[in-house]
Amino acid sequence: MNEVQPIRSKEKIEEVKLVLKHDSYRDYFLFVMGINTGLRISDLLPLQVKDVRNKTHITIKEKKTDKHKRFVINSTLRKEIDEYTANMHDEDYLFPSQRTKKPIQRVQAYKILNRAAEKVGLTEIGTHTLRKTFGYHYYKRTKDVAMLQEIFNHSAPSVTKRYIGITQDEIDKSLEDFYL
Repeated sequence: MNEVQPIRSKEKIEEVKLVLKHDSYRDYFLFVMGINTGLRISDLLPLQVKDVRNKTHITIKEKKTDKHKRFVINSTLRKEIDEYTANMHDEDYLFPSQRTKKPIQRVQAYKILNRAAEKVGLTEIGTHTLRKTFGYHYYKRTKDVAMLQEIFNHSAPSVTKRYIGITQDEIDKSLEDFYL
């Protein structure tokens, strides 16, 4: 399995949003939810409208860790949620398959993200890219690796920094001018 990266450039994030919105509002919303919540794809896909409509927080039991997680919905994400779910029923999945009305599968989410990434010239993209992008930009804005470690339920700050690509950025930067 190849290592996937966060989308480090805010311009590329906007390009991906445009491509996805043009192709499918559902796919755009999946991307927006992923990069703004940092939830794993396995926790995003089964969400239903009732899990986010008129709520201040997303409350889930993480599939991977079996731990409960509560994540605040900020005002910008709230507007996106309200707009996206306006014509949906509480029992509807947020990311329904067009064929089954069940949520799309992880493989489908991967294909969606990779098609969009290819169109904007990004590589090393996968479903974890959403979570990693959230983490990368959260860290860049706050420099609070301890809080991000808590958000991600990681065991150590070093794990969090490696996961979001900061360790690699630091290594690359340190080697940029190194020459013997």
